Amino acid sequence: MEYDRQPGPLSPAELLALRRSAVNGRLAMTRRSLLRAGGAAAAAAGGLGALASCGIPPAGRTDAGRTEDHSRAEKRISFSNWAEYMDVSDDGKRHPTLDGFTRRTGITVKYTEDINDNDEFFGKVQPQLAAGQDTGRDLMVLTDWMCARMISLGWIQRLDPAHLPHAHANLSAQYRDPTWDPGRAYSYVWQGIPAIIAYNVRATGGRKVDSVGQLLEDPRLKGRVAFLSEMRDSVGLTLLDMGRRPEDVTEDDFDAAVARLQKGVDGKQIRRFTGNDYTSDLTKGDLAACVAWAGDIVQLQQDDPDIRYAIPKAGYMTSTDNLMVPDKARHKRNAERLIDYFYEPKVAARLAAYIHYSCPVDGVREELARIDKAAAGNPLILPDKEMAGKSHTFRTLTTEENQRFSEKFAALTGA
Repeated sequence: MEYDRQPGPLSPAELLALRRSAVNGRLAMTRRSLLRAGGAAAAAAGGLGALASCGIPPAGRTDAGRTEDHSRAEKRISFSNWAEYMDVSDDGKRHPTLDGFTRRTGITVKYTEDINDNDEFFGKVQPQLAAGQDTGRDLMVLTDWMCARMISLGWIQRLDPAHLPHAHANLSAQYRDPTWDPGRAYSYVWQGIPAIIAYNVRATGGRKVDSVGQLLEDPRLKGRVAFLSEMRDSVGLTLLDMGRRPEDVTEDDFDAAVARLQKGVDGKQIRRFTGNDYTSDLTKGDLAACVAWAGDIVQLQQDDPDIRYAIPKAGYMTSTDNLMVPDKARHKRNAERLIDYFYEPKVAARLAAYIHYSCPVDGVREELARIDKAAAGNPLILPDKEMAGKSHTFRTLTTEENQRFSEKFAALTGA
């Protein structure tokens, strides 16, 4: 299954997004390479097993003590997020959706782009959370594997379903019940991050590339293939191509997938493992095809119609960035109101039109079409039923598994 977005007039928001992408290349690379690969690097260096030596309490301290909520008296919220992950006005000075929330509720939002890497941020907030202290943040966005870690440590507050009517009703089915947070008791999805196959038709001679098998075995692609340095995406896609489910991965399965990738490295079929720095090589044609993140490809296609993508018949991998309220946050109720606000279809559509990641909110298509018809018809942004049915997630690993798997993958990639 292949989807091609045809070029057309760009909206002011799209032009601004492209300008930001070019000017802030360093930030974009941080967003999708250092940070998402950070989990593997950290695990290879000692992983979760190192937590005990840092004085961090063992898992299972969830909801250890009641946190007093000051939301009624203090109409404010502190929100930590990644760079370039919120809509911005044309003059670059405001966040329209956050402004709309403040106008409606009277709650002011201190919005800070202070998350550059999952592990780096963990190290920043760990001392306060381990000591049962307020971090000064009421809401934060972290990637699923880091969310699992922090929930297991008891550092995240349970959300009140009564305060989240839109979130409960509109969360897409594929995100409703992750193994690391069954029933979404502690988190809600900010954005989905599909890992798919991308290719440059100039570099492939017009040929379509739509399977991991082609990436690893087609001699016409030799030396012009890249996989992601994010373990769960690259190994997960390889497992799917081998007929195995990442949701049920065993150590033998993992070793078989790594061995297959190692063969691609040894035979020089794979040029390198990348963060999102694959984007420039793909555009130039130095890479003919690669494993890629959907949000990057949506942006690249706006500027280059020769960039295409395909969803393998075997399926694709999806990870998520998620909203959570840290332990001892002063304004939990205000944070829940903001979470729920972003699950209103009109608000979710405004955000999706700007940042172009996979929207986790049902019922936004009509609203998004009013803003950007191309985005509303793009299944990378709004997965259709067929695409959603091909989505897979990597099984939640134990501490010991995560360390072993990450060390093996680091040996493969040379990290």
